[in-house]
Amino acid sequence: MDSSDIQRKNIAVIGGGLVGSLHACFLAKRNFQVDIYEAREDIRVTKSARGRSINLALSYRGRQALKAIGLEDQVVAHGIPMRARMIHSLSGKKSAIPYGTKSQYILSISRENLNKDLLTAVEKYPNAKVHFGHRLVKCSPEKGVITVLGQDKVPKDVTCDLIVGCDGAFSTVRTHLMKKPRFDYSQRYIPHGYMELSIPPKNGDYAMEPNYLHIWPRDTFMMIALPNTNKSFTCTLFMPFEEFEKLLTSSDVLDFFQKYFPDSIPLIGKQALVKDFFLLPAQSMISVKCSSFHFKSHCLLMGDAAHAIVPFFGQGMNAGFEDCLVFDELMDKFNNDFSMCLPEFSRFRIPDDHAISDLSMYNYIEVTFSRIRYHEAVLHWYWQKKVINRGLFLFGMLIAVSGTYLLMRYKSPRPLDYLRRPLEWVIYFQNTTGFPVNSLESLERTPNVISK
Repeated sequence: MDSSDIQRKNIAVIGGGLVGSLHACFLAKRNFQVDIYEAREDIRVTKSARGRSINLALSYRGRQALKAIGLEDQVVAHGIPMRARMIHSLSGKKSAIPYGTKSQYILSISRENLNKDLLTAVEKYPNAKVHFGHRLVKCSPEKGVITVLGQDKVPKDVTCDLIVGCDGAFSTVRTHLMKKPRFDYSQRYIPHGYMELSIPPKNGDYAMEPNYLHIWPRDTFMMIALPNTNKSFTCTLFMPFEEFEKLLTSSDVLDFFQKYFPDSIPLIGKQALVKDFFLLPAQSMISVKCSSFHFKSHCLLMGDAAHAIVPFFGQGMNAGFEDCLVFDELMDKFNNDFSMCLPEFSRFRIPDDHAISDLSMYNYIEVTFSRIRYHEAVLHWYWQKKVINRGLFLFGMLIAVSGTYLLMRYKSPRPLDYLRRPLEWVIYFQNTTGFPVNSLESLERTPNVISK
């Protein structure tokens, strides 16, 4: 496909969020005519609405995608490195758990600023345009036509060669594909909701250590806090909706936090805690899976529209960004041929995106610093469970056999001899079977397998 043919192709990207604006950059870089249709107003000139996390964890996968369009350095420069998790116990004790080696870290990034940077990057391409305040009302992939409703409230038909749905977990594009034969779809709301709180600066500086992802684990409750560049922390409280519904008064909230998160009260402040808690109701979390991610050579789903996941693994944005990078790699491989690239994207990417959905449920942390394919990480997880179970069984057998042997061999053995030899065998077992003492370290040694 020559360059003149590419320029004649028009692509409509539905949704100007993080994935939509990033993907538009990739497409515009290839000289397609790209139009983004975003239902919201331009966040660069309007006050952002509250309700979604104001900061996110950017890891290796996301950085690789940003690097490919020349934005990595700009984004990373405004991020805050988080090199470990800081666990806050109920007693107030804090314990740091590093993510990996000293050189490994994830970045706390402002969602709003990142989206602004990406939108600005899109508009630098003369062949790309963002249409704010335009909502998709109809999608006809077979005809290559979408109908959008602008601020004038007059429906407008737009003809395009490719429709890309990047319009989130409740994607309008996906609802139209769901009417097609053999399109599989499932969704799952989890019992937990989330609510955002804030820890303000203290004496002009961070109230806690800034280079950590702070976590308060409490049985069915959990609170996490990420640092912001303005010296504050964004806190997200996760717990079952039924527990949120029990907290009806200011006293209920303060008593609850005194019981489960006592060290957070002086950090947040009692008045601010109560005010923020009742400002908005707890928000729901949904997991979405679908297949395929495309319809013929006319329509494509990416990001949350294809695979919305719960946030406990912190890979939602990174997985969506990697969608864009993988698609771009396939465009290289198939010379920009949509008829080849779209089916291959579904075939290649669905196992990984379904896997990250499962991984997010397990909060499986070990793929943060590589581009090992997500579904292979699940296989690794199953293998590790099998090894652990077999190892524990073997350990139990060794204890039993060695105990019997020692009782028969020695009438008066020294007490520690009963345990020393089985422990040596377990160490030998680890060394000879490759059982990962540090599973993150073992995955870091696994080569990347995403290929063109």
